[in-house]
Amino acid sequence: MTTTLRRRPAQRRSAERVERMLDECAALLDEVGYEALTTKEVARRAGVPIGTFYQFFPDKRGLVRALALRNLEAFLARVADRIAAIGPEHWTDLADLAIDEFVAMKRTTPGFGVVDFGEVLPTPGGPAMPGTNHMLDAVRENNAIVADRLRELIGVPPGPETDRALLVAVEATDAVLKLAFRARPDGDPALIAECKQLVRRYLAGHLP
Repeated sequence: MTTTLRRRPAQRRSAERVERMLDECAALLDEVGYEALTTKEVARRAGVPIGTFYQFFPDKRGLVRALALRNLEAFLARVADRIAAIGPEHWTDLADLAIDEFVAMKRTTPGFGVVDFGEVLPTPGGPAMPGTNHMLDAVRENNAIVADRLRELIGVPPGPETDRALLVAVEATDAVLKLAFRARPDGDPALIAECKQLVRRYLAGHLP
């Protein structure tokens, strides 16, 4: 996966500055959207010189890419915590659990409604801005990376058929949940339930 920072923070103070800039980026995405987001305002609100911003991020897109990766890592950590807490008995339980955590982040995580795992959504539920489906990697699409990370997390061995099935499941989930958040700002519960049913039934024919 393409690195998201121009350089990694070597000191705690630098790491805290990077986190503040990502926090302010997320807040501003909710307040003004992607188009009106500026590096200057992110630096001002984070309390860092603009030169410090450019030490870590090449531009606004690089900043948002780093936020998307942080979102992905937070999502995977939440799913892992839920797995450890409830010990799901079957992969279908994991599908429901992952959808629940994604929806919860959409509802509560700053900036997640505009940029979740890379795509930039000018309005809730999309469509995404052109060219933002490769925010996490220059070659592979965002959803392909998400599918791979989820496969690793749930312990499914890689393989052409399995990889394709999980990618289709992630793409379908993405599309239906976009519809759910277009229907209602907090996500339509009926459409979220349909999404779970769709993914379970599809994967039933492709995963052991």
